[in-house]
Amino acid sequence: MSGGARTDTEAVEQANTAFYEAMERGDFEAIADLWLDERHGDVSCVHPGWPVLTGRGEVLRSYALIMANTEYIQFFLTDVKVSVVADTALVTCTENILSGGPAEDGAELGPLVGQLVVATNVFRRTADGWKVWSHHGSPVLAESDDEEDDEGAV
Repeated sequence: MSGGARTDTEAVEQANTAFYEAMERGDFEAIADLWLDERHGDVSCVHPGWPVLTGRGEVLRSYALIMANTEYIQFFLTDVKVSVVADTALVTCTENILSGGPAEDGAELGPLVGQLVVATNVFRRTADGWKVWSHHGSPVLAESDDEEDDEGAV
């Protein structure tokens, strides 16, 4: 691997990390800055359980909506793989998400919920660094309690 390729991979890893850290902070301006702008083509986003969102305005509105309805979110990324070819990079990872919604009944925070999502993030190189071109998150379906009980049966 050449030094340039390693540098690109590290830069993409940093951009990917910045994307998740901005979500954790609820920093809409940082999220907006990380997405590709219209000069470089249409962006797309699929949140788990959502239809495809196309175009910067629609995608950024979705993040504003998620942030407005999420009091707490933390991502633990695992299985991160980065592939860079020319000015395009592909990142696949598992998002181990811990989140909480608005508090109920006077509590400080709503109940925390864990979720497992596999994600594909596509980045494009720009004069301003690597920017998110597409994000696709798909939920990982957990085994039901019935399946677990069957495995333990003798």
